[in-house]
Amino acid sequence: MDKTITLTTISNDGKGKSYFDQRHFPTDEKGGMWLTDRINALNFRLRSSLPGYKTEFHVAGDPTLIIIQQGTLRITLNDGAQKDFVSGDMFIAEDFLDKAINFNNEIHGHKAEVIGKQSLKAVHIKLSEISA
Repeated sequence: MDKTITLTTISNDGKGKSYFDQRHFPTDEKGGMWLTDRINALNFRLRSSLPGYKTEFHVAGDPTLIIIQQGTLRITLNDGAQKDFVSGDMFIAEDFLDKAINFNNEIHGHKAEVIGKQSLKAVHIKLSEISA
């Protein structure tokens, strides 16, 4: 049985255009648990946002694993593609702009919105720093 863990990512095409993709993490069985290899991280933050909270278009900058604990977070890309993440979902936001590219909110990034009547609770885990 394949126990690969697949996470949605918000990535970019190298020119700053964000898109949804997937990253696959193979696992090994260890005492009845299926575990990935160690994944390094730098720090984490606990997040809470009220229903109706929304951002403008932006990029993640540093790759960040986001774990939704409560509520629904809708991510919308500039091309109109969107995904809703609910309690128990995880995704990696890793879209960024090279320093040579000026941010344009009509082309680059994603926006986030807490939808529904429930507040959002999430954990943001910074996986690495981009030195672009």
